[in-house]
Amino acid sequence: MSETHSSVVRRQFGAQAAAYVTSAVHAAGEDLDWIEARLAAVRPASALDLGCGGGHVSYRAGPHAGRVVACDLSADMLAAVAAEAERRDLRTIETRQARAEALPFEAGSFDVVATRFSTHHWSDAAAGLREAARVLAPGGLFLASDVSSPGVPLLDTHLQAVELLRDPSHVRDYGAREWAAMVEVAGLELRHLSLHRLRMDFPVWIARMRTPEVAANAIRFLQHQLSEEGRRHFAVEADGSFTLDTIRIEAIRPGAAGTAG
Repeated sequence: MSETHSSVVRRQFGAQAAAYVTSAVHAAGEDLDWIEARLAAVRPASALDLGCGGGHVSYRAGPHAGRVVACDLSADMLAAVAAEAERRDLRTIETRQARAEALPFEAGSFDVVATRFSTHHWSDAAAGLREAARVLAPGGLFLASDVSSPGVPLLDTHLQAVELLRDPSHVRDYGAREWAAMVEVAGLELRHLSLHRLRMDFPVWIARMRTPEVAANAIRFLQHQLSEEGRRHFAVEADGSFTLDTIRIEAIRPGAAGTAG
């Protein structure tokens, strides 16, 4: 019997849970600082870290929120997050296992929903964003940061191909227009959208997912075959390191402003 996408995600990330807790790329960054700044400004009673991965949004949210729920599909990842939260003495953080597309929370449960480097793994991003909107209180704040498609077909095809070779649980890096459309359809009001750049160290990027050598070699082959336009855009370096496009989204659930107003 073939695996479901959820099974692929659990298989890919279960063994790498500790690596994502300690990953320098995930543990720091201007986007994480931005998320924390918004949380500090809002000081929500309750916040959801959707697709929490190594839990870095949760750790930043802990000092600013009354309650933080770190939610992920991988039980191993959640166990690592719970252990790290205990080590840091962040007692407001709790964990919950769930798919982004089927959240086990009542409507309006959270003042803030944040997701970081997770959406590109969801089997149905539009459904996940609808769930994020559903569990937000009226006036609640939605924050997202993720890898973004450049939008140009030539560049998009290369990005999706190398992402999938590196990590079979990858679904899609969405472009700015796709994000804006999904946010609107979910019933959220877009307040901020900005594009940024993030350098990826190839050996570290590959090692974090334990990418097989044959797949790593295929990625390098695709990089070597890139047009000059593609090599410039992704700033491909001699060792395979390159630069990604990323996106930051801020939106609200329309309605009377609550804690997140």
